Amino acid sequence: MGWVAKQWGIRYLRCMAKEILVFEYSKCSTCRKALKFLADHKLVYQKKDIVTTPPTLKQIELMLAQLLKKGKTLKHLFNTSGESYRALGLSEKLPKLSQTEALALLVKDGKLIKRPFLLSDTCALVGFQEDEWKDELLTRQSQ
Repeated sequence: MGWVAKQWGIRYLRCMAKEILVFEYSKCSTCRKALKFLADHKLVYQKKDIVTTPPTLKQIELMLAQLLKKGKTLKHLFNTSGESYRALGLSEKLPKLSQTEALALLVKDGKLIKRPFLLSDTCALVGFQEDEWKDELLTRQSQ
């Protein structure tokens, strides 16, 4: 990335991700903003529909581990404003569920998962907060 990157201000992945996988929902305006962010910054990614192809248990566990490192909780994985969340009465039930039970719900219903849901080999982000995504994914090469 040397001189050419510096000369043209090319951005690179600070997390050095080889692959970015984004679970999204096409009707979600926040997901559209996140995908636009990735495209605007010329970051290569693969997208999957979170409803038809929800993240696997392993992927959800990876995300949870990252959230816990940031001081967040299991609840941050849930789309608390979604229909599925309300229909299941999870605002009252979630605190009483074990982690295993809660994760099983997420695996069964992608609409329960907060989105967008971005995973790479070194980064994990849930929801789209532009400043957080910039901090995690973008930086200028300094020399």
